[in-house]
Amino acid sequence: MDTQTAAQHFADTWQHGWTHHDTTAIIALYSDDATHTSMPFRPPHHGRHAIADYIRQSFTGESDPHVTFTTPIVDGDQAAIEYRVHALDNGHPVTLAGCVFARFNPDGLAVQTRDYWHTTPGHR
Repeated sequence: MDTQTAAQHFADTWQHGWTHHDTTAIIALYSDDATHTSMPFRPPHHGRHAIADYIRQSFTGESDPHVTFTTPIVDGDQAAIEYRVHALDNGHPVTLAGCVFARFNPDGLAVQTRDYWHTTPGHR
């Protein structure tokens, strides 16, 4: 699968999966031995199961998410994709804005991802 197609599928699936808290759909985007790092100084999550646990934990306390992902910027086997989320965090409105950098294998699965994101109170 070409990287542009893989990256767009990744963005579309994450957008839908996050909106519906569908961890199963999201985790299917990753290879079994993928690595995900959330923020630069956190320890990475190694393997599909650890990534799934992280995603499930991230959705805890979140409700009513409205999620948008931009069109991926692709270079070689990698892509950068910005995203924005308006949600309720334990009943309080928040906005999360971030970017995911993903590297894909020839089958179109993510083998390495890392996120940089920030949150702020309210919907912006």
